[in-house]
Amino acid sequence: MKLDHVVYFTKKVPTTVVEQQAEEGRHAIVGGSHEKWGTYNALLYTRNAYVEWLAVENPNLANRVVHPLTRLLLNDLPSGEAWGTLCLSVQGIESFRQEIENKGFQTSGILDAQRRTAHGELKKWKMLFVDQPICDELPYPFFIEWEEPEEVRFEKLRREGALSPENEKLDIRECIFHVHDPLKETGEWAVLLSQKVGDDHSIQLKNVKLSFRQQEEGKERLADVIIGQTEA
Repeated sequence: MKLDHVVYFTKKVPTTVVEQQAEEGRHAIVGGSHEKWGTYNALLYTRNAYVEWLAVENPNLANRVVHPLTRLLLNDLPSGEAWGTLCLSVQGIESFRQEIENKGFQTSGILDAQRRTAHGELKKWKMLFVDQPICDELPYPFFIEWEEPEEVRFEKLRREGALSPENEKLDIRECIFHVHDPLKETGEWAVLLSQKVGDDHSIQLKNVKLSFRQQEEGKERLADVIIGQTEA
């Protein structure tokens, strides 16, 4: 299990995100459209994961669909653009579903997903969400299993120019969550992910550190994502 991507909720169209990132010296791309959900995205790939800027493309469709990430996006956007949640990749998503349901977590079941790229290519994957009400409490991560093996997918990204040599010098190192009770949240996530809890209310995954920090009031969400140069 490892970080696949972090999700930033935005009102900007993907082309604007790409232009703004270029102005800051970062290489992002237009991802494409989630035609069944009414959303679209821009993406910035790093060596170990990627950033997704998620926005509403078709409000009528987005408001009709029953999809947990779309629901969270629509709930959070009125408060302003901000980090929303993150996605972890797993191998054998069906067996993982059975594992966490055996622990007592209710899930969405396995969802088939796809995105039409700006070049017309259809990319496919499977998703899994923990059932939770959409509210101010911290959402659990959601989970993904890609149709293609990671090495094949990343090689395609290099050939397409989506993963540039400069981007491969970057890593997403830490995801910081603001929560009311760090001890409680860290413990619940550790059970869900079958991981150990660090002394500083953190969980160390294969490729990223998840840190839970106290915030007395307000919405509990992913608050910051630390991206740095890869170590030599």
